[in-house]
Amino acid sequence: MIIYLKNKHSLKVGDFLFDCCVGKGGVSYKKIEGDKKTPKGLYNIGELYFRKDKIKKFLTKLKCKEIKKNMGWCDDVLNKKYNKMIKIKKNIKHEKLFRNDNKYDLLIPIKYNFNKPKKGLGSCIFIHLTQNYKPTNGCIALKKKDFLIMLKLINKRTKILIN
Repeated sequence: MIIYLKNKHSLKVGDFLFDCCVGKGGVSYKKIEGDKKTPKGLYNIGELYFRKDKIKKFLTKLKCKEIKKNMGWCDDVLNKKYNKMIKIKKNIKHEKLFRNDNKYDLLIPIKYNFNKPKKGLGSCIFIHLTQNYKPTNGCIALKKKDFLIMLKLINKRTKILIN
């Protein structure tokens, strides 16, 4: 299965076409940390991270990981854990995963710049939730009801094609 970003407002998953939003800077092959662009390419996806206190029921074939208060995603270009999930420490720059705005109640990392990350090429690229389709900082965001449908369709071999 391929998740296909048809354009900056449409995500195709199987026979479903979902409204979505992407980075404020659009999509680009020339992604760098902080540019608010969604990286073009074909990528693997990671496991599902979820807020157990907010999401009670879902079906998926993905490996699932509960988001805890001490979890973050390293966006510190000087740290060896760059673009990886970390336990939050004050001296490491990170994106907090346990948030109050509901964006990360469900999230799936897109494995862009992931296996051997190059410092400064970008981190924290996720598929996550949106309530209003406002542009993201580089992620792809869906409404919760659409995200839950997508979860039923995808598995660990699913890839995402961002064009």
